[in-house]
Amino acid sequence: MNWYIAKIIFRICNGEGSHKPQFDEHLRLIQASNFEEAFLKARILGLQEEATFLNNHLDMVKWEFVNVSELFPMNELKDGVELYSQIQEKEEAEHYIHYVHQKAAAIQLKHRPVF
Repeated sequence: MNWYIAKIIFRICNGEGSHKPQFDEHLRLIQASNFEEAFLKARILGLQEEATFLNNHLDMVKWEFVNVSELFPMNELKDGVELYSQIQEKEEAEHYIHYVHQKAAAIQLKHRPVF
């Protein structure tokens, strides 16, 4: 069996339509015999995870599976292996760097033991 990383895309729809279209991108680890099986398993997973529910404002929200947009074979699973990368182009480099530092600080605070 082989391992693959699949990017599964969902569209988030709510009845209001007052915001920009939203999409949720999931990176999932898939075990399969070959590429075709991994692609099929990723699509089935996406379809199985479609959902409709009421949010906290009692608006109907729908998570719609769009498709599998990327599928990468993993040659090996070991400590520090790169799973995925994406190049970001931003208008304001300093704002993005600040955002990254804020996210890192939040991770540290969230997982810091309380004495």
